[in-house]
Amino acid sequence: MSEPHADAHRPGARLRRLLEREQLLVAPGVYDGLSARLAERAGAEAVYASGGAIARSAGYPDLGLLGVGEVLDRVASIAEAVSIPVIADADTGYGNALNVRRTVRDFERIGVAALHLEDQDSPKRCGHYEGKRLVPAGEMIGKLRAALEARRDPGLVIIARTDAVAVEGLEAALARAEAYREAGADVLFVEAPESEAQVEAIAGRLPGPKLINVFRGGKTPLLPRERLAELGYRVAILPSDLQRAAIRAMQETLEAIARDGNASAVDDRLASFAERDEIVGLAGYRALDERYGSDRAGGTGAGEAGKP
Repeated sequence: MSEPHADAHRPGARLRRLLEREQLLVAPGVYDGLSARLAERAGAEAVYASGGAIARSAGYPDLGLLGVGEVLDRVASIAEAVSIPVIADADTGYGNALNVRRTVRDFERIGVAALHLEDQDSPKRCGHYEGKRLVPAGEMIGKLRAALEARRDPGLVIIARTDAVAVEGLEAALARAEAYREAGADVLFVEAPESEAQVEAIAGRLPGPKLINVFRGGKTPLLPRERLAELGYRVAILPSDLQRAAIRAMQETLEAIARDGNASAVDDRLASFAERDEIVGLAGYRALDERYGSDRAGGTGAGEAGKP
């Protein structure tokens, strides 16, 4: 998994070092800078910029309704907010192999450590929805080749996702994943296995690091992180748990506001005014403002301020 020509300080190289461990890297799903900061503060070693969560935060379902520019803007704010690696959901690459080339360049430019591309037809659907359609395996292989050639940083991790389990069955999904590995994918992601036996079969048949999508309510059974690590999974993404928690908390607060005209009834469950500002680094920005704006308080001018 190591990449000898990658800059050791680049996001992709840092993620690769995490993937070389014989343990499971758990990446909470985030959808904006605030959720990403909270995940990092809670001890997450990486975060997953979930396409589904980003879509829902804009008021849309996970049906491929956002354009690449909208997604890039949001992922850029996530990458800017944290110092840990960001694994990004690049959906289908937003078009054909030529589009994939530009998508990879754009995601790399904003500082992600990894991105995954999937073999669904456009418009895609959430991997745990019914009615998915796939592109031919050859078309996906062409997209992966385009992605690998497009990256300027060899450390950028390219993850190949197949949604074939629900459409063509497990054996076809494994065959696709093997072909994607041969095409050069760094990590394999077989989406939505439907039983523990399938989770184990994927691990047993596919060499190298693998990613698994973990959340309650989906098609895939929840297994202990130690078991997943033993099987050879190196990344677990939890795409929607933080957003589902936020939805419920906002619903309860809005109920109190509608009933009482304020949120006093749930005040003990709200972050404090001071904590809210501390999370986003207000004190640091104020210190910078003071330093940059020292002349406003009667300094001697730009020349004096610029002296060492």
